[in-house]
Amino acid sequence: MKHMSKLSCVTALIVAATAAAAPAATAAGPAATQLVDGVIVVSGNTCTWTNARTSANPPTALTIDRTTINRPGGNLTCTGGITAALNNNPALTFDDAAGRARADVLDITGTMSGISCRYKATNVLLNRDGTTRKYVNQAFTATKTSGSFLCPGSVTTAAGDATLTFH
Repeated sequence: MKHMSKLSCVTALIVAATAAAAPAATAAGPAATQLVDGVIVVSGNTCTWTNARTSANPPTALTIDRTTINRPGGNLTCTGGITAALNNNPALTFDDAAGRARADVLDITGTMSGISCRYKATNVLLNRDGTTRKYVNQAFTATKTSGSFLCPGSVTTAAGDATLTFH
């Protein structure tokens, strides 16, 4: 059970990080390239990916291409024996005046020791870090949609557990 709890937390954080892929627009700086990097740290385990593609640059509404995060097309890696995959292409909207982004639905599967757990979260909010293109998740709960009886029914992700930087 201890391992599944860790897996659930990592799964939820990947959800948050994926949602966090929505960047803020800045007045200065180089032109955006519609790419997103992510870092998620949970219970000593770190998941990262680089150069995931989006359909547009913020503040235009956009979607994130899961095939550029998930392996083999992407480079998502996690420490601690955990693997994860994004099951949908999240749609993101922006409120630049408030410094926020919102992901409509995040659907993630995490696997550890051969046990898979699938979770969904809706309306995940992210806060922009100052005037950068980095977003940090607000706390949210993801609900289990399938998986082993060892998977918790839901997992809560604490604020600040996931970040993404759009470039």
